[in-house]
Amino acid sequence: MFERKINEKGRLEIGGADTVELAKKFGTPLYVYDENHIRNMMRVYRETLQNEYDGNGLVLYASKAFSCMGMYAIAKSEGLGADVVSGGELYTALTAGFPPEKIMMHGNNKLKDELTLAVKSNVGWIVVDSLYEADILNNLAQEAGKVQNILLRINPGVEAHTHSFVQTATPDSKFGFSVADGSAKETVKNLLTKTNLCLKGFHCHIGSQIFEKQSFVLAAEKCFSFLADLKELDFEAEVLNLGGGYGIRYTKDDPDLSFSDYADFFKSLIDAVKSACVNRNLKRPYLCIEPGRSIVGEAGITLYTVGAIKEIKGIKKYLAVDGGMFESPRYCLYGSKYEAVLANRANEEATEVVSIAGKCCESGDLIGEGFNLPAAKSGDILAVFSTGAYHYSMASNYNRNLVPPVVLIKDKKAKYLVKPQTYDDLIRNDVLPQSEK
Repeated sequence: MFERKINEKGRLEIGGADTVELAKKFGTPLYVYDENHIRNMMRVYRETLQNEYDGNGLVLYASKAFSCMGMYAIAKSEGLGADVVSGGELYTALTAGFPPEKIMMHGNNKLKDELTLAVKSNVGWIVVDSLYEADILNNLAQEAGKVQNILLRINPGVEAHTHSFVQTATPDSKFGFSVADGSAKETVKNLLTKTNLCLKGFHCHIGSQIFEKQSFVLAAEKCFSFLADLKELDFEAEVLNLGGGYGIRYTKDDPDLSFSDYADFFKSLIDAVKSACVNRNLKRPYLCIEPGRSIVGEAGITLYTVGAIKEIKGIKKYLAVDGGMFESPRYCLYGSKYEAVLANRANEEATEVVSIAGKCCESGDLIGEGFNLPAAKSGDILAVFSTGAYHYSMASNYNRNLVPPVVLIKDKKAKYLVKPQTYDDLIRNDVLPQSEK
């Protein structure tokens, strides 16, 4: 869906801005985002909820995909809520002025300090993922003199057809309580005894990078079967969060989804919810979803400068760039595939297949393999597509490399979302041990 536009100079553009000029102005490696694309995706989900479900719910931006103050500001202005999974994400959202009542906090092992911050900040909901956490949270709420709204994370046992590391509803998942083995129901009984916790409903998320509508529909059906079973406890859920996980296009092997395609995905889920409520005589819950990757993934690209070029005759050709696994970790983690172009020669035909190597001191430090490109030269600008999700958020200072800055493009104009790190930033918290006398 993301339009790969080439200007009259044969250069790649993003948001109307010349990527070569961006590289000159801001340096490389550089994360670049198209603000209009981000906002359009947010509106797709928000408007579908309004049109198909009378607005009885909330679209939560899953900020683990890309978290910074500017992103929370955009989500707030578009009327979205926020899904946060750590104290750091929560603190960033609050500092950006995000309304706490529209924040949902997740995590399978939230720390006491994180839960304390969430309770004191009056977040809308906390998703409970263990009885251990429920006990801590009940005590914290009691000490604060309040009753905290919670959801219980349940595992419906629906396997998404994605990498095993991003499947979250398999029987052996670390997330949630199983519906199938009865542990979810027993946990509900336990939570209903907590005097300072108010169980509002449930959370279910089956994984990410999913393209099959039926996976989401099946998960919804299993959730409602569970909700109907809870009638014997005289409990009916007011809130249901059915997660996110909608896939994006990384390569030509992935579906190229349009805005209307994503609306159809969500509509199918809403239709399943409405049907399930009728079939099981349940009231319609306040419906939440939490898309992240699909909002920012294709909106972002990463720019690099080609450095050394090494060809191993008859085996492989490497293009080395000024980035690597420290700011693009997904290939090393998951074997994730991408597409790329030479941004300064984007209209030239591909003539060779190359591997893109990073600058880290690791043999496995690759951006990826099998890229079809024109014969590259040192100094060319390489643009890798669909890097808007889980790149900046997973970046590190490995080998004491600097995490790249983030630039946002709107109406052809570029501005920082995240300023560049400096070497002073790297050593800011270092402490030299006192020398022995």
